[in-house]
Amino acid sequence: MELDGLKEEVVSGNQGIARGGLARFTFGNVSGIARKEGLVVIKPSGVEYDALTAADMVVSDLEGNIVEGRWKPSSDLETHLVLYRAFPEIGGVVHTHSEYATAWAQAAKPIPCYGTTHADYFHGSVPVTRMLRGEEVQEAYVHNTGMVILECFRERKIDPLAVPAVLVAGHAPFCWGKSVEEAVHCALALEYIARLAAHTASLAGNCAEIPQHLLDRHHTRKHGPNATYGQAATGGCRGDEIKTK
Repeated sequence: MELDGLKEEVVSGNQGIARGGLARFTFGNVSGIARKEGLVVIKPSGVEYDALTAADMVVSDLEGNIVEGRWKPSSDLETHLVLYRAFPEIGGVVHTHSEYATAWAQAAKPIPCYGTTHADYFHGSVPVTRMLRGEEVQEAYVHNTGMVILECFRERKIDPLAVPAVLVAGHAPFCWGKSVEEAVHCALALEYIARLAAHTASLAGNCAEIPQHLLDRHHTRKHGPNATYGQAATGGCRGDEIKTK
């Protein structure tokens, strides 16, 4: 991928999370990776979304060395880099503080799969990490945020493409996808599902999750080699009903 094109995608993605109501003020960031070049493009720290241009984007290598850009990168850059290094299939990462997904993160509770809307996007509950320890916050906090996400997925043997989102306990969600657009779509879907789950829990109390056979049926109709939904296989979180542009 040409770097200039990726910068435009990342600008569009950042503005997409703002337009979608996922990022108040400058609470959130979107990045994308050019795998061949080993370069990550990310939003600069603290810059308003509607003011962003491709020239504002910050480019780093996978070790966090800044190779291009006039601004400081997002303060969450190292978390994004940890995910890119660990999940080689992904092409975009989104971090927001969207209202309902963040509420579940602050409660340190996973988002249960209460229905087929959830199953269409996530093959099981959206997990929540453990709380970071004091020493992890004091030393390399942003890096350790990424590491606690990896710990969560590895210990529970979760496929990051089947469940392309996580809640960092006490913090907020991170989402990803095979492209920047797909990652943004995933973040939009996550917030909608988090809101549905909160309403479901308030109405039904200790509600049971849907049975595995129904979860599997709805997830596989949109994902995998035998997907039947839509006109062409799109994979990941992306669908026709949510647009970022």
